[in-house]
Amino acid sequence: MLLQNSKPQYSNSKILHMGTAVEASSQGANVSIIEKKPAVVFVLGGPGSGKGTQCANIVQQFGYTHLSAGDLLRAEKESGSENGTMIDNMIKEGQIVPSEVTIKLLQRAMQESGNDKFLIDGFPRNEENRAAFENVTGIEPAFVLFFDCPEEEMERRLLSRNQGRKDDNIDTIKKRFKVFLESSLPVITYYDARGKVRKIDAARSIEQVFESVKTIFEPK
Repeated sequence: MLLQNSKPQYSNSKILHMGTAVEASSQGANVSIIEKKPAVVFVLGGPGSGKGTQCANIVQQFGYTHLSAGDLLRAEKESGSENGTMIDNMIKEGQIVPSEVTIKLLQRAMQESGNDKFLIDGFPRNEENRAAFENVTGIEPAFVLFFDCPEEEMERRLLSRNQGRKDDNIDTIKKRFKVFLESSLPVITYYDARGKVRKIDAARSIEQVFESVKTIFEPK
């Protein structure tokens, strides 16, 4: 067994309410996405596990569209829209952006891309995200690509990279590791029980990791 089981932290009534809210606001996009029957791969891994680098390789070689939930939220926040202002205020107050907001941004990006193959990076972040996404979109992932990397290696990478990120300091990194372990690992456990997790040893070089990734995406 990959991980210990964890009980989902959500209620059906809450999920149904969220589904109604999102469907009412983005019904057209929702219908079109469902008709396309897109292939969705969730890409999960701790901070510094190399998700972004490998997603770029997958896009180049296998024609997927890469959607980062964090990037979509940041772009919406900076757009100056009413929704963006709400996201900005919630982040400043230390609140979690509601699942339906992130899902609506993902749906819109999927619709606008014109593609039918998607890597969704950094989402779902927790069990509530997962349940809401499946319930609202009617889409289950083809599989989950899990970049498994020791905390010590992820910490080394984050501290050594020079990207000017304010959150790459040791205290913030430790908090991000804690959030990943508490929130995202139960999602991996859920899909692992359904045989949908493809686990990659992400502690190796970029080239070695991508060789393993290619065996998953290349046609059998």
